[in-house]
Amino acid sequence: MAEAQKKTLKAWPRVAKAGGKKACSVEGCKRPYRAKSYCFFHFKKWRQGDLPHSRYRTCSKPDCRVKTFKAGLCEKHHGETYKKEAAA
Repeated sequence: MAEAQKKTLKAWPRVAKAGGKKACSVEGCKRPYRAKSYCFFHFKKWRQGDLPHSRYRTCSKPDCRVKTFKAGLCEKHHGETYKKEAAA
């Protein structure tokens, strides 16, 4: 009886939008479009902030992909920049 009450969970299907006719906007990717013009793989990367056009505004320092804190800088770079000015 306990087994009869257990529900089997179905995996969430990764269904392509537009019937699979549109491709991912990342150059060289041929997976079907899913959301925000990305396939499921690149959409996940976009959400995590790993793509150049990230979900959040990122630090303006070169090679820093951290979310902005103040004045277009992440918390680390903001502290480095403005602590020096306050001490002088």
